[in-house]
Amino acid sequence: MADRLKLTSENVSNLFLKCLFLEGEDTTNFVKAEGVAITIGFHPERLRTNKTQIKELLDQLPQRFRKSEASSESHGWSFLNACKTEKGILWGQHKNVDELLCLGLASGLIEYNLPREIWVALPSGVPYFFIK
Repeated sequence: MADRLKLTSENVSNLFLKCLFLEGEDTTNFVKAEGVAITIGFHPERLRTNKTQIKELLDQLPQRFRKSEASSESHGWSFLNACKTEKGILWGQHKNVDELLCLGLASGLIEYNLPREIWVALPSGVPYFFIK
């Protein structure tokens, strides 16, 4: 793979900002994402344009986050484990994970395993999610 976008806090934050509305733009048609600590409305066209890059970043998370059609083994993993790459390298803080989570949710690349109302029963009260 040639120039894959590396999963770093800077790259995630830059991509997050790139997908937002600019000041003065009509925000009527937005794509809503509810992360752990943030709820955001993204610009639909910018989100669509950057979907490949969002996928590239998500693909660098541990395999356990991926949902396999062939196996029911992986049902996602905790938000708390998403701050490390597949290789075990710490790439960012939970603020950055929340930004990536929102990008993935808004792009239709991520789903939560359980509704928000159930999160209180999960370890540390944070969700499990999987990458489609």
